[in-house]
Amino acid sequence: MRDRADFRLETDAEGRTVLALSGNLLVSTAGFLDPQLRALDQPIARIDLADAGEIDTVGAWLVWRLARDHGATIAGADEMAARLISALQGAGGDGDIAPARHPVLRRVPEAVGAYVSALPASWVRLLDFLGALLISSWTIIRGRSPLRMHAVVRQLELVGVSALGIVGLMSFLVGIVIAQQGAVQLQDLGFGELTVNLTGRISFRELGILMTAIMVAGRSGSSFAAQIGTMKLTEEIDAMRTIGVSPMEALVIPRVLAAVLMLPLLGFYSAILAIIGGAFISTITLDIPFHAFLLRIQDVVPMHDVWVGLVKAPFFGFIIAVAGCYQGMQVQGNSEEVGLRTTIAVVQAIFAVIVLDAFFAVFFTEVGWG
Repeated sequence: MRDRADFRLETDAEGRTVLALSGNLLVSTAGFLDPQLRALDQPIARIDLADAGEIDTVGAWLVWRLARDHGATIAGADEMAARLISALQGAGGDGDIAPARHPVLRRVPEAVGAYVSALPASWVRLLDFLGALLISSWTIIRGRSPLRMHAVVRQLELVGVSALGIVGLMSFLVGIVIAQQGAVQLQDLGFGELTVNLTGRISFRELGILMTAIMVAGRSGSSFAAQIGTMKLTEEIDAMRTIGVSPMEALVIPRVLAAVLMLPLLGFYSAILAIIGGAFISTITLDIPFHAFLLRIQDVVPMHDVWVGLVKAPFFGFIIAVAGCYQGMQVQGNSEEVGLRTTIAVVQAIFAVIVLDAFFAVFFTEVGWG
């Protein structure tokens, strides 16, 4: 077929190799020919274009580069092909194909410096986002704008109800690990019965809410960033502003409210499942009856441990929702930005949750709830 670029190798009267090209040498056809021509390892004396059809700049560059690499002559070219090849013979450059890569001792300080220099602007944008969130919340509280209950209920379902399975399974298994590992260490000291104390207090006070917050950050926080980021990329948020709908009221506040309301419930649910997991493994390894383990929990876990976990939960939910929504609002440019901002949202949320948990640990110890 003449439309398809192809080649054949011939031998002239002097025994030299001749490359005969046929078909159209266009950007749509020459690309399949290029790897085959690059793979030729025998010297070529002449390139014959007598059977070639249409030719464009890509095809002319292919012929000229091949002639240059092999030191071959070009024959049989029509007026168009000759003009294109002649124009390309004066083109060229001696620049590097890829930029020079600086040594590590220079790249690392440059990256750190760029990150540090961008922090002030990042904090300003975050404060601007929080300010807009507070203004929108106050507008709803004063009755100037309605709270979108359908959106809130939908987010309550996505953040809370849909997460019950994975949070429950994770908490159950974590409870098993805590009880089993605690029993091994405590039995060596002759205090195996204190496994109940360990499992109950650490589940209600720390791991129940902390593990739940990490799971919600990875599950719902990333979802917030990806959803809002995609809407920002497809200009749906700009369209909302155009028709007079506030993105903060329609998108951000329902998600923040859902996370704040559901984290205490999920944290308490997680702690209960962790204790059930501990009771399950203790029945097997410590010969502590299941019901006896649960009854013992009521005696050894002070009520303030339960309140410590419940007090921390709304703050964790707020941080997770704000991180996800804020990063989603920062998406711009291309779809790769959505993935990047989603990753940043999860990392920032988990980091902030752990830092805040450490602060609460010190605070509750100082007020006598340690």
